[in-house]
Amino acid sequence: MTSDVSIHDRLVSYLTEAGVSFRQLHHEPTPTSADAARVRGEPIGSGAKALLLKADDQFRVFVLPGDRRLDSASVKRQLGVDRLRFASKEELLAQTGLIPGAMPPFGRPILPFELTADVSVGEAYPTVAFNAGSVTDSIIMSAADWDRVAKPVRLRITEAEG
Repeated sequence: MTSDVSIHDRLVSYLTEAGVSFRQLHHEPTPTSADAARVRGEPIGSGAKALLLKADDQFRVFVLPGDRRLDSASVKRQLGVDRLRFASKEELLAQTGLIPGAMPPFGRPILPFELTADVSVGEAYPTVAFNAGSVTDSIIMSAADWDRVAKPVRLRITEAEG
């Protein structure tokens, strides 16, 4: 996926054109959800963790709260797929131009993938916070606005962390 405009810039333009109010934050690299929550000053559960997975032969984006983990068996059952695995670093880079941790919780038109979010994203907290195309740039916005502009399919796809 090549473009002269970064995913971060496309995301900012998309949200601005949609009339969404959001806060941008530039910060130290945040490799984990806990690190991201700390530098953003937001609860870990408001973090919208975006994962690129390969479901059978198709890449898809899955979004879950920062304090939960993917329930692979549930995803496979609900989507009717036989194989489900995380994209490798190389696949992530080839498909999105991004490194691990930089993936925003968006599918089309920002990223060329179907978007599935856990039903709990945006439930416990009024905001969602996420890395916006880089591990040093976050966006914090209302959960209702994220749902409206990202238009995810909602499924129960997580279990408690640990």
